[in-house]
Amino acid sequence: MEDKVFELLTQLYSEMNARFDKVDTRLDKSENELLKTNMKIEHDVLPKLDVLFDGYKQNSEQLSRIESEVIKHEEVILRRIK
Repeated sequence: MEDKVFELLTQLYSEMNARFDKVDTRLDKSENELLKTNMKIEHDVLPKLDVLFDGYKQNSEQLSRIESEVIKHEEVILRRIK
């Protein structure tokens, strides 16, 4: 009876080890994919976001300058009309 229990426990242990090995392999693959994704974000996406933000900021500043010039001209035109 003890031999059967021992054999059963040994079999269960080896099956559990095999399953844990599969889980470890899948986790390693997931970690590698996560690292690749993080590297892509850091090296490809973030610099592009910085450039887009700089372009937006420059565009906004240029629009502010244009608006102030239009206001000046508008005041001159309104004075001449009156």
